[in-house]
Amino acid sequence: MPKFAYAAIDSTGGSVEGVTKADTIGDARAHLMGENLFPTKLTEHKGALSFELTKEKVKKKELMHFTRQLAVFVKAGIPITEALQTIGDETEDIALRRTLSSMVEELRNGGTMSAAARKHPEAFPIYYMGILESAELTGRLDETLENLAGYLEREVETRSKVVSALSYPGVVMVMAIFTVAVLAGYVLPQFKPLFAELHADLPLPTRMLLFVADLFTVLWFIPTGFLFAVIGGLMWLTKSAKGKLVKDKMVLKIPVIKGIVDYAILERFCRILGAMIRAGVPLPEGLKTTTESISNSVYRTRLEEAQAIMLEGGGFSRPLADTGLFPGAAKQMFKVGEETGTLDDQLEVASTYFDRELESRIKKFTTMFEPIMIVFVGIMVGFVAVALVSAMYGVLDNMKQQG
Repeated sequence: MPKFAYAAIDSTGGSVEGVTKADTIGDARAHLMGENLFPTKLTEHKGALSFELTKEKVKKKELMHFTRQLAVFVKAGIPITEALQTIGDETEDIALRRTLSSMVEELRNGGTMSAAARKHPEAFPIYYMGILESAELTGRLDETLENLAGYLEREVETRSKVVSALSYPGVVMVMAIFTVAVLAGYVLPQFKPLFAELHADLPLPTRMLLFVADLFTVLWFIPTGFLFAVIGGLMWLTKSAKGKLVKDKMVLKIPVIKGIVDYAILERFCRILGAMIRAGVPLPEGLKTTTESISNSVYRTRLEEAQAIMLEGGGFSRPLADTGLFPGAAKQMFKVGEETGTLDDQLEVASTYFDRELESRIKKFTTMFEPIMIVFVGIMVGFVAVALVSAMYGVLDNMKQQG
């Protein structure tokens, strides 16, 4: 059961500190109040041997629910501190609970919500904090939070579409590989002594499968070394700056994947920048924050160049058009928005356009991917079947010749 350290005021007005056990921070607070103690500070207590290497990230879905709940509380006139405390007590997500508990303490010490959020990058994306800061200045926190929740919901839905589209082909591929591995690595080697005893002339497919089986038994160091090389390569591609650049460039050159990545990034760019402008964030600052939130280094570099030109007085639509990242329809929308002062509306329209195109391209990808996977599975299973059957025929032929 988790432990919670507390500082409280007792019925006589004195200060009390201690540690209590409870399932949740809300249960701990209720227990203390039942003991006539009014907590002023309540945090999860960690032992001397308890530590974290990295802070656990808050899931996007949990952040979406939190944002929507907070918008309702703010609209109802409930103070931010009480709202955060209530949501933190009720949430089952441990990472979010810790974040909100820390934010409550920060607010009680005179900090602002945006400043408290900036101390928790594991929970709040950079654009989220920028929009919060602007909303506090303009006094439109409830409306801004509702818009943020809507954006996060669309992002969660988009990710869910991609995952669900790839889940079936992925399961089929894993099952196919597992089946072939069992047949080639366990079933076929059982016949190896028989083949050797009968001096059977094995066909090429059977010899190939037996060689694969030997790779994972006798020559195990070859696939093991290859596996470590692959893991090392993936770590280099995902962790190092040069590796990320190589990976991002490679992704943008794969024919079908390129379209999905392009439209996913452009939809995110337009959606975030539109939300920031609508919240009152100045355009240069909004563009800077939006650019930093882009994960692909190729896009981020070109957008940083466009941002530098814009700061030199080059306008908004022309530098973005010169990047070559945006299709003609989006360029026209940016131009109209800049000239008419409706840039936030045009960005919203552009994000909707990109979202629909993204959904269309995901469907196209899955339509192509599923039959390719079925053919691939059929070839693998068929190859193993041919190898086994042809081996049996080879043994029978050899026995007839010997007889």
